[in-house]
Amino acid sequence: MRAELRQKILTVCDRKIAQKGAGVGLSFYAFFANRNDDPALLMEAATWWIETHQLDHFEKAVKVRAMVADGL
Repeated sequence: MRAELRQKILTVCDRKIAQKGAGVGLSFYAFFANRNDDPALLMEAATWWIETHQLDHFEKAVKVRAMVADGL
């Protein structure tokens, strides 16, 4: 995973957890604007989320953050 995507995921997870608490869920779409301005990065996130880790559509932000921070 690119450093840019890793940082984006950590930032979004931190913000969502701070706003809504440790139980907040999110999908990989949470890391992108409503418009598809970087399709390659979106596909990288989708591949990591769906193919590599077979995560559900919505996962707890704390789980995703921990996975990214641990380098998974």
